[in-house]
Amino acid sequence: MAGACAVDTGFVALGYAKVAALGVVQGITELLPISSTAHMRVVPALLGWQDPGSAFSAAMQLAALAAVASYFWSDIRRLAGESLAAAARRDFENSSLRMVVWIALATVPIILGGAALSGLLNQCHSPLRSLSVIGWACVGMAVLLALAELTARHRRSLSDATFVDAMMVGLAQVGALIPGVSRSGSSLTAALGLGFKREEAARFSFLLGLPAIALAGLKEIWELHKAHLDTHGWSVLAVGLVVASISAFAAIWGLMRVLERFSAWPFVIYRALLGVGLLTAVAKGFLH
Repeated sequence: MAGACAVDTGFVALGYAKVAALGVVQGITELLPISSTAHMRVVPALLGWQDPGSAFSAAMQLAALAAVASYFWSDIRRLAGESLAAAARRDFENSSLRMVVWIALATVPIILGGAALSGLLNQCHSPLRSLSVIGWACVGMAVLLALAELTARHRRSLSDATFVDAMMVGLAQVGALIPGVSRSGSSLTAALGLGFKREEAARFSFLLGLPAIALAGLKEIWELHKAHLDTHGWSVLAVGLVVASISAFAAIWGLMRVLERFSAWPFVIYRALLGVGLLTAVAKGFLH
C-alpha cells in the first residue's frame, strides 16, 4: 500500500496510541484557523514519527464533519426543514432555501480545485506537503487574517448574507487545498473581510464548509477502500476518527468563545510564530 505511493497510508504504521495522539492534534487544529496540515507534519517530525500522510488528514475531515454538525445542529435542522418546505410549496424566495442553494454553489470551486490537484496532494512525499510550503502558507495566512481584523467592520450577521458573500467565502476555501492555509482560516478571513461579526463569520464559515468537509472525508475513505486498506488499517483510522471528533467539538466551542469575547488576533500571532519557526527550522536543518 504505502510502498506503491499511490495513496499515502503512513498512519497505519504508527499504531493505535500514536494515531490517537495525532487524532487529538488533528481534531483541535482542523477547525481552528491555524492549519491542521501544518501540525500534522510538524508534530510527527518533532517526535521522530513517520508522516501519517495526506490520506489520514483528509479522512479526518469526517471527524470535523461530526463535530460541526453536532455543534450547529439547530442551524442545520432549521435550514434543512425550512428549505424542504419552501421547495415543496415552490417558494424560491425563502431565505433558508436560498442559503442552501448558495452553499451548494459555493462548494463547486473547491470540488473542481480538489479534483485538479488530487494526484499531487495524495501522492507520497508530495512537494505541497513540504515544511517550507507549509511555513510560507502559515505566514501568508497570518498576514491576511491580520488585515481582515484591521479592516473589517464586524457589523453584519448571517441573515445579511448574499449570494456574492457565499461565493467569495467558497472561493476562499480553494486556498485550503494548499497545506498550511487552513479551510477554517481562509473562509473565516474572507467572511471577516466581508464585514461579518466575528462569531457570525465563524458560523458562516462552518455552515458553508459542511459539503466540502463531507466530500473531502468521503472521497478519502473511498480512496483508502480502493487502495485495499486492511482491517488493521481501518481500525487504526477508526481510533483516530473517534478521538478527533471529540477534540474537534471542543475546538469549535473554544473558537466561538474566543471570537465572541476577544478577536482573531491570538490566531494571527500563533500562525505567524508557527510559520516563522518552521521556516527557520528548515533553514537551519533542524527539520527536513
